[in-house]
Amino acid sequence: MIKSEAKCLCGAVKITAEEIDPMFTVCHCQSCRTWGGAPFFAVKCGTKVKIEGIDKVKMYESSSWASRGFCIECGTHLFYKLKESGEYNMPVGLFSSLKGLKMDIQYFSDVRPSYYCFSNETKEITTAEIMAFFASKM
Repeated sequence: MIKSEAKCLCGAVKITAEEIDPMFTVCHCQSCRTWGGAPFFAVKCGTKVKIEGIDKVKMYESSSWASRGFCIECGTHLFYKLKESGEYNMPVGLFSSLKGLKMDIQYFSDVRPSYYCFSNETKEITTAEIMAFFASKM
């Protein structure tokens, strides 16, 4: 696990994540691609996350199992937070000093558009598998 600090584009929100998993994930779902204009490359940050400037963070309930947070000043995407566990997934790009990252899993691989693909060999999880997983948590 890695500790790192990040901030939004304008600096209004500062984040310290104590336990970043260097095995990052990529989500190809329509929500993630709509949110950021591309797949969501995320590092799992667990629950040991400190957010300064929380008054500048807007939460959007994007599914029955998670919410997304962004800076209301500059629009920077800050996190995807699981409701049940309180765990944060944060954009890899927020953390400029991370080293040794490796793509581990691609979520919603069955809805990945045909105009891109990755050469990394990773585990791939389909929409049906994701929906079954979260349905069992509700």
